Amino acid sequence: MYKIKIINDGVETEIHNPYVNDIKIANGVIKTEINAIDSFNFSFYMNNPGYGKIKPLKTFINVFNIKKGQVEFEGRVLGPSENMDETGLHSAAYECEGELGYLHDSVQKHMEFRGTPFELFNEIIEYHNLQVEDYKKFEVGEMNVTNSTNYLYLYLSAEHDTFQTLKEKLIDNIGGELQIRKENGVRFLDYLERIGEDKETEIRIAKNLRSMSRDVDPTEIITRLTPLGERVESEDPEATDASQARLTIETVNNGIPYLDDEILQSEFGIQGGSITWNDITLPENLLARGLEWLSKQKVAYVQYKLSAIDLSLIGLDIDSFEKGNSYPLKNPIMAIDERLRVIGKSLDINNPQNAALTIGDKFKTLNQYQSDMNRSAQTIVDLESRVTKQSETINNLKTELIAVDQAIQQVKFDLEEGDLPALEDAINNLNHAVDNLIEAIDEIPIYDIATPTEDGLMSANDKQTHDLMKEKTDLISITFNTDLDSIREKFNLINVLNEVDLDDIVSRLEALENDGDPE
Repeated sequence: MYKIKIINDGVETEIHNPYVNDIKIANGVIKTEINAIDSFNFSFYMNNPGYGKIKPLKTFINVFNIKKGQVEFEGRVLGPSENMDETGLHSAAYECEGELGYLHDSVQKHMEFRGTPFELFNEIIEYHNLQVEDYKKFEVGEMNVTNSTNYLYLYLSAEHDTFQTLKEKLIDNIGGELQIRKENGVRFLDYLERIGEDKETEIRIAKNLRSMSRDVDPTEIITRLTPLGERVESEDPEATDASQARLTIETVNNGIPYLDDEILQSEFGIQGGSITWNDITLPENLLARGLEWLSKQKVAYVQYKLSAIDLSLIGLDIDSFEKGNSYPLKNPIMAIDERLRVIGKSLDINNPQNAALTIGDKFKTLNQYQSDMNRSAQTIVDLESRVTKQSETINNLKTELIAVDQAIQQVKFDLEEGDLPALEDAINNLNHAVDNLIEAIDEIPIYDIATPTEDGLMSANDKQTHDLMKEKTDLISITFNTDLDSIREKFNLINVLNEVDLDDIVSRLEALENDGDPE
């Protein structure tokens, strides 16, 4: 599925081909993440054509997806690692970085900037292009990220490279995501509010979801906020303190410099923190901004890590899993039914169907956080209740089956012994045991076929996840085995006995006894 080649001074060498009996690398994993530099780690043995031909930082590498007809990874090779195992087999492993890593090769200059976010983005990229070789240059692409004023006032530093500057001065400041796009051989760097698309391919249990974990991190929450505004010049002309004070809300908040969120404190305790707004010059405006920030604060972020099978490779799904795209994720066991976004992806090129995805960070409000916890707890209670009921039903059936078996054995014994009074009692006991078994069977719920809107053998919600009942019944422990063929034989015997005329048996046995008695 993947063809990999290295390029040295324009000379290409193929080091991996997916077709049978062609050259292969030992392993290779591509990792991509939003606003991070893509990486590709691979290794090969001495018989590979690329062995000994790779030069750190000078050798380029290209991973081409034959099925999609597109480049999956493109960049340069970093440092090598050569190994020999206990059998004497030599191999070489390499780490590669994507083209976004070229932004580490230039340093920005110290300057005061005033202007729009687009102007800053353009100026940073242009200065990068002045310092690097042609193959490391970027054309400014699409840019639709801004702030409420469409204006920035900040300083750039010669201490930071271009990638660090873009991250700190733009992405961390006003948001947005970087994306490399190529058209007609030209490399563009887009700066967008969001990359990717909303897809309809579901990730769900019993279809393509293999494993999943969920991490909830509430450590960034602030339940006691200290709002800070512009810097305040010291009234002491001889003051030498390099750390200037900032505007606070004490004068408009009863002498208290902070704001408490009592509801959050009851849930998480006192978690202090400060937020700075350099453009606020009046304490009443600072107070209003602080209250607004607290009311909109997200209390925790949730990150999911999962392994999903990419069914698009065999034509069973329309979409493959790509960084930046969002997909409906459904896992009722973990109380998850929402659209979530892929922020990272790990792809093993030797097993491309098994994609490891990082989903999130999805921030939660307090209500969402508490609702998710309650829903998960209720799901566990419901499952425990179902398992308990199933266990009780199974135990009842086991008891009644044992009683029927004992009654049948007694009937057989009395027939062999010719004990007529005991036989009549045994048949009555058998009928009673059969009645009890029928009652136990009647207690087993009868379900219709489930639909996405009507409950049946499974709930309507579970029906939407296809075959979720299999996952749930995996929780039931089997404490004994039942031989269905044996049960069928026993029921056949019961039917035969029900058709026997007991009076006829008695008369025949009496006749036999009379024939055997001497007159």
